[in-house]
Amino acid sequence: MFEYLTAGESHGPRLTAVIKNLPAGLRVEVEKINDELYRRQQGYGRGNRMKIESDKIIINSGLRHKETLGTPLSMTIENKDWQNWLEAMAPDKERGAEVEALTNPRPGHADLPGALKYNHRDLRNVLERASARETAARTAVGAVARQFLEEFGVNVYSHVVQIGNLKSENWTDLKAKNPESFNEQEAINNYFEKLDQTPLRCGDSTKTEAMKNLIDSWRANGDSVGGVFEIVVTGLPVGLGSHVHWDLKLESKLAAQLMGIQAIKGVEIGSGFKGAGLPGSKAHDEIYYDLNKGFYRSSNQAGGIEGGMTNGEELIIRLAMKPIPTLAKALHSADIISKKERTAAKERSDVCAVPAASIVGEAVTAIVLAQSTADKFGGDSIKEIKRNYNSYLEQLKKF
Repeated sequence: MFEYLTAGESHGPRLTAVIKNLPAGLRVEVEKINDELYRRQQGYGRGNRMKIESDKIIINSGLRHKETLGTPLSMTIENKDWQNWLEAMAPDKERGAEVEALTNPRPGHADLPGALKYNHRDLRNVLERASARETAARTAVGAVARQFLEEFGVNVYSHVVQIGNLKSENWTDLKAKNPESFNEQEAINNYFEKLDQTPLRCGDSTKTEAMKNLIDSWRANGDSVGGVFEIVVTGLPVGLGSHVHWDLKLESKLAAQLMGIQAIKGVEIGSGFKGAGLPGSKAHDEIYYDLNKGFYRSSNQAGGIEGGMTNGEELIIRLAMKPIPTLAKALHSADIISKKERTAAKERSDVCAVPAASIVGEAVTAIVLAQSTADKFGGDSIKEIKRNYNSYLEQLKKF
């Protein structure tokens, strides 16, 4: 379940997403999907494209009276900017003389390797699909997956912990400093909901101002800005994923799909690279048992995954996003036709999209967890899956 496909170009008429197989009877609120699409468009450093698009989902199939039918769910998002690209991106007309080929590739983008691989003489054939505009469709799929996970008490959050070379506290450190502030689910919800009202989705207001100044400074120099965001998932049961084969391990599934987000260049779970420098006695989470809580850990260096499976603790993932490769102060390049020296192409682009990428990261994480939950508990309807899930929880209690 939750196998999906996206289609569409950045300046084409629309984006399409099809979820092949969903459980029947899952309640899906369209406005919740639109809320996620809106969240993806926010953030300090976003470009003018966000002033044009106001993404809204259109459900084409698979949903009736707000409930899934068990059939493919098809969704589209119209591209308003398509009206400005009718000739350049026309699917049903011959290329006109006024449509100029784009031939100066951008370093760090898919332009050149894509042109070489697919034998294109116009880089637009590559960049239109490689564009992060595609992530709007994945965000919509993730919004459906989130509503599925909510049926099991699972919540997916994110926050920005680094912009450029400026860092703020990660979730583990934040909780360690304020243990009483985050010991209830409602408090966690409130904290992350408030971040959506901030310009960079960072919980430290002082660091946020410094980060905004850095973005402005680098923008003035014709540069773009990357960063790091952290995903936090609560409410996961023990046992999603498996240890029995590499491709069944949950972290391998998460890493594969999260690294598929445009501009993501690194992923770490739990203590990650920092943990590699710790002695073993500090790098692992000691196990305790309580009659009411069952097995638990007093720390979470593992980030919620041990041996390829969720261990009942919070899932913590950090993703590194490189600076966007479209720069106002273009880098050196070479023309793919003439082979002469040129500067790279200048497409309309963001200066910083780390807050937006964090929303896409939430969506992709939700998709993977929904897939793993459906794999684990099976069933053709949401009622059947929940019955299997509740039976499993009873089994854990009796262990």
